[in-house]
Amino acid sequence: MDVTRFAVLEQLGHGSDAERRETTTVQALAAELDADERAIEAHLDGLVSCELARRESDGGVRVTITGEELLELDVDEVVIVDPATEGSDPSGR
Repeated sequence: MDVTRFAVLEQLGHGSDAERRETTTVQALAAELDADERAIEAHLDGLVSCELARRESDGGVRVTITGEELLELDVDEVVIVDPATEGSDPSGR
C-alpha cells in the first residue's frame, strides 16, 4: 500500500508525544499503516528535515511540537513545508 507523508505524520502524532518525549518505532508505524518500513523511513527522513519529527539515539521516533501544531491545524488541503536550513532565521526574516 502506498502511504503519504502526511499519513505518517498523523500516525506519528497518535503514537508519540513531543512534550513527554514518548517515542514509537518504524516497525510500529509500518504495521499501523500497512506499509513497507523503507517507505516509512523515507517519509520520516523528510519529516525530520522539516523539523516535524525527531529520531532519538535509541532508534525511537517521535513527533515534534511543530509537528503536533501542524496536525492541530486540521488542514484538508496540501501543506508545503520547506526543510530547515542551517543558519536560517526561524521567524522567516
